Amino acid sequence: MNEIQGFILGLIQGLTEFLPISSSGHLALFQKIFGLSEGTFTFNIAVHLATLIGVMVVLKNEVKEVIRKPFGKLTMLVVAGTIPTVIIAAIFYGAFKKSMEVGATMGIEFIFTGLVLWFAETIRSKNKGLAQTTYTDAAVMGVAQAIAILPAVSRSGLTLAGALMRGLNREFALKLSFLMSIPAILMGAASDGYNLLKAGNTATANIDWLPLIIGFVTAGISGYFAVKFMIKIFSKTSLKLFSYYVFAIGVLILADQLFFNIMFDRLF
Repeated sequence: MNEIQGFILGLIQGLTEFLPISSSGHLALFQKIFGLSEGTFTFNIAVHLATLIGVMVVLKNEVKEVIRKPFGKLTMLVVAGTIPTVIIAAIFYGAFKKSMEVGATMGIEFIFTGLVLWFAETIRSKNKGLAQTTYTDAAVMGVAQAIAILPAVSRSGLTLAGALMRGLNREFALKLSFLMSIPAILMGAASDGYNLLKAGNTATANIDWLPLIIGFVTAGISGYFAVKFMIKIFSKTSLKLFSYYVFAIGVLILADQLFFNIMFDRLF
């Protein structure tokens, strides 16, 4: 990986982590375009942590509230959403890991994300805020977040869709989705970091440090602006707009898998 590739991949991670279009899917796609395989595991951990910093800076008031009131309603909603994510991820870890390594279902996963985004916008909101949101609502978002461990399924997209299906108002749904991303990203990075340490020197020998640092800084800055952008536009922008984009990517990937095999192996 060179410095330009590190910058581009960091930018992609930062912009797509909090847009409902799948950051992991875009990272995997562009790493495949660049022909990268060595060192990408460590790079992916770094840029995910960078975007975590971005969201914590933007939502600093909400993060402070969670810290100051560990048993408050907002904190408990985040916990209620995190528990099913952890349980499902632990049970299906092997299947999720294999899917991420192979990437054969990326086209289908992008299309699945588009369908969920489209369907969520057909349900009328009940305009539920913090006081009206239940722990069941948060748990549904947590299940959606767990499904989004699949590489081309959008975490923010599915949690937002789950929130809208449960009747949350758009502003609170967005903030709760982003707050739920903090423990999810931390646990994902911790798990990946542990696997990296277990692999020993062989896993770290091929790290390109300068591209990694560039990617980290770029992901953090672009993630910060992506969060602010979503907060600004989400109340007046339909998720259907993003569904068109992921539909198009999914169709292109499937077409390559079925007919051309330029970048992807055959689906069947």
